[in-house]
Amino acid sequence: MSAAEGFVPWPDDYAARYVARGYWDGVCLDERVWSVAARRPDAPAIVDGSTRLAYGELTDRAAAAAARLSAIGLAAGDRIVVQLPNRWEFVALVLACFRAGVVPVLVLPALRIREMRAIAERAGARAVAVAREFRGYDHERLAHAVAGSVPSVEVVLVADAADQRSLDLSALCEPSPKPTRRYSGDARGVALVLLSGGTTGPPKLIARTHDDYGYLVRRSAEVSGFDERTVYLAVLPVEHNFAFGTPGVLGALLSGGCAVLAASPAPETALGLIEGERVTHVSVVPTVLQRWMVQCADHPGRDLGCLRVVQVGGAPLPVHVARRVHTVLSGRLQQVYGMGEGLLCFTGLTEPEEVLHATQGRPICPDDELLVVDDNDRPVGPNRPGVLLVRGPYTVRGYYRAGDDDAQAFTADGWYRTGDVVRRRDDGNLVVEGRAKDVIIRGGENIAAAEIEQFAYQVDGVQRAAAVARPDERLGESICLVVVVAPGAVVELAAVHAVMKRAGTARFKYPDHLVRVDSMPVTGVGKVDKRALRELVAGSAVSSAGAGVGR
Repeated sequence: MSAAEGFVPWPDDYAARYVARGYWDGVCLDERVWSVAARRPDAPAIVDGSTRLAYGELTDRAAAAAARLSAIGLAAGDRIVVQLPNRWEFVALVLACFRAGVVPVLVLPALRIREMRAIAERAGARAVAVAREFRGYDHERLAHAVAGSVPSVEVVLVADAADQRSLDLSALCEPSPKPTRRYSGDARGVALVLLSGGTTGPPKLIARTHDDYGYLVRRSAEVSGFDERTVYLAVLPVEHNFAFGTPGVLGALLSGGCAVLAASPAPETALGLIEGERVTHVSVVPTVLQRWMVQCADHPGRDLGCLRVVQVGGAPLPVHVARRVHTVLSGRLQQVYGMGEGLLCFTGLTEPEEVLHATQGRPICPDDELLVVDDNDRPVGPNRPGVLLVRGPYTVRGYYRAGDDDAQAFTADGWYRTGDVVRRRDDGNLVVEGRAKDVIIRGGENIAAAEIEQFAYQVDGVQRAAAVARPDERLGESICLVVVVAPGAVVELAAVHAVMKRAGTARFKYPDHLVRVDSMPVTGVGKVDKRALRELVAGSAVSSAGAGVGR
């Protein structure tokens, strides 16, 4: 199956409007990077530890890798699952994919066999690319397990490969003196695939085109103040949309700036890079931001005056923290709200402090359409909370190879149901007030409560289970599993973790707390009352070893 099969295009009349208004310009993503390299071949493009690549060397390596992808049998439209930590090979490989017409499916390094297998199957992937090892986990073994269980996967590429069955990714990205021919791509075609936060089961696939994603990257770079002097620090996983293209690493490259890749967001590492590399822009989630601010308070004296913009998104930022960002880190706060499916909102760099501290910004495009509706899809008035629906030139019209899943996430006339409860102020800025979807945002990662509950039911003695968010100073939200236990049974948190480990589930999805109750609170229609449970666990003394409430 080609990449075009399973992709939901924009209706012709909308596409024509987006072309006429200049949002879609028919230029593929690789062409944009190569045009910068032609102007600035010796300018710094990527910094990864001791490895420093100028634009000319980066594009030479990517062009050679594109030719080698074709030589090993990957054709235009084939999909490759890319699960790499923040290292230069990720950038070279993704650019090579754009150049060869191969579609990278960007997967976070934290995902494990259960998620990886489901993603590779849904994508119909021909290849998987990983690092041999990252943070003590054997990703090379994982990739071969995926290849052994997903028939479409024929190639395993590994940076620093140890298994003789693997192809060496670093060698694939070596420059070549031989001329390479670019795949003549279609800007309306699929350029890359992102993952959804997901509300049930494995992540859904979000296919983005060169046209729509190119606009998103260019426009978000513009509102973030990116230019040729930009030094962007990537501390979040580069497969994450926030760190890759909003504006992220790709935005830095399209602007002629430099991207610095950090192996960890740990304060000692990240703050040292900001100081040493004279970083101007960084994007983080609130939990990372707060760790940095604590580090700066405990160990003053760093020279962070180079930092111009600190972008924060992925989860709500407490107002009292927002007010201190500029004082502690020197950079100006820019709140970012968006999703892999499309819509992006930024607070403006020249906005009053009240807007910076208390809102999540306004949409980046005049043709972003927003509806704030009640439970019956009826529009609510200004300054009233409701569920957000969106359409626009970079908001997809359906998931990739989704089948029946689209019926719940998209309306018949193309609106994407974000599941977020927002309030739109008179000045056009959004305030995100919560979620209608049953999702826990732990450390900036969206985790479906239903998935946790399914695992809990596999533990002997669990009669009813419900996963809810519990406020957490470090993570923003932690995962609290509430269970009703059969008489005489003993259920501990370790048993739930064991089930999830056997299933090969990502570690960040493991529940942090266990609360045992005699009965679940229910709504008037008999459903578990998650709001009541959140209030219960927020006020309960719980621990990672589990705690009892009422039993």
